[in-house]
Amino acid sequence: MLIDLLTSHKDSFKDYTELRAQTNTTKQVAFLAGNMVTNVQSCEGGVCARVYRGGTYGFASGAEYSSESIKSILAAATDNAAFMDKYVNKNMPPLPRAQIQQGLDNFKLKTKPADDISQSFLIDYAKALDSLITGKYKKLTSRTVVANCLDIEKLLVVSDGADHHFYQPRSLVYVFMTAETDDGIPVELLQRFGGFGKFNVHFSDPTLLGAELDKLYEMLMHKREGVFSNAGLRKCVLHPDLAGILAHEAVGHTVEADLVLGGSVAGHNLEKQVASELVSMVDFAHTAFGEPCPLPVYVDDEGTAAEDVVLIQNGILKSFLHSKETAQHFGVKPQGNARAFNFSDEPLIRMRNTVILPGKNKLDDMITSIDDGYYLVKTGNGQADTTGEFMFSVDLGYEIKNGKLGRPIRETTISGVAFEMLKTVDMVSDDMVWDCSGFCGKKQAMTVGMGGPAIRCDINIGGR
Repeated sequence: MLIDLLTSHKDSFKDYTELRAQTNTTKQVAFLAGNMVTNVQSCEGGVCARVYRGGTYGFASGAEYSSESIKSILAAATDNAAFMDKYVNKNMPPLPRAQIQQGLDNFKLKTKPADDISQSFLIDYAKALDSLITGKYKKLTSRTVVANCLDIEKLLVVSDGADHHFYQPRSLVYVFMTAETDDGIPVELLQRFGGFGKFNVHFSDPTLLGAELDKLYEMLMHKREGVFSNAGLRKCVLHPDLAGILAHEAVGHTVEADLVLGGSVAGHNLEKQVASELVSMVDFAHTAFGEPCPLPVYVDDEGTAAEDVVLIQNGILKSFLHSKETAQHFGVKPQGNARAFNFSDEPLIRMRNTVILPGKNKLDDMITSIDDGYYLVKTGNGQADTTGEFMFSVDLGYEIKNGKLGRPIRETTISGVAFEMLKTVDMVSDDMVWDCSGFCGKKQAMTVGMGGPAIRCDINIGGR
């Protein structure tokens, strides 16, 4: 647990200042076809300072966490801010004072984080899970099991904001299954398990994943028999996994205020219709639907108390995501979206737990309503840009013929322009699926949560 060496330096702050100590501890084990190919432990930590003066920031960081190091880093950041202010000469007013919410002390870390998980625990678990897979699923040509832990601890002291100390553990298991078609073409599917919390809480016994592994193997066997999809604009039902990544990649990034200032398509669409009135989208801070979010954020790395941000409400674009600086530019209140991944990173505007809200339809009814289309179930890699254009791979899907699921399809892609595609949404399921297994790669890695219901829409799908 990080000892508080920061607070004693707060009296020396002259300008707006953020002082942050942080450690990121990573452990990972991977088995490929029964052979251990990864066995990694790393701990990266240190302290950083960021000072704001006249519209520019000075930043400095160092790996040594001591009072002398903190003093030196503060001085360097202050000097950097003075240099930038002198030569950039923006002449901006001070940042608006933060409104510190009552009760935030409840979210400060008061006790030592849970006992550390040993590397041997990960090795034994991954080995046992690999043995379970090989013993049960006989048509596999290969398999990969990855066990991963990422524990982030931050201690933050801010001249104007909420001082904070938090611990965020994330524990995941990735299972890749590989088989071959009758003509020798390899096919693969991935399933991710876990989320927020310690590894031994999520993964006490490999056999507890049995039902989900059965589903994965069954889908892989379907994929072996897959046919090519028919290219073109098709009526499709997107599984919540696809709706979640669409919310993050194709919409969420366009409403980050730094990208808006850089020319994002969202910039001229505020208070305009960008989706069907059935679509609402929220970036949740720490609690959603009465439960903790997959990656709860109570205070961001600028000391701003985190609040939910309604991005789209009944199809109308309502808000952007902000740092203190962009909030000042747009004349709005910051809501806690400035986050940094490592101690040596400056906070950037980032999503937290971004979702399309559930609707009122049943998934079965959505499928039944389609005469000729596709049900797209699993996605792999994807990309989107600030115009809202996107392209995602589809690792598994099924034909829909006369309201019934038909043949599985081979890997394909979907593409379009998010704000145009979302206007075609005419059904939204009443369930909700979260995913917090990935990283967002905007300039620096960042853990994020995303999710949503299934949606029915018109979307471009690739073919042979």
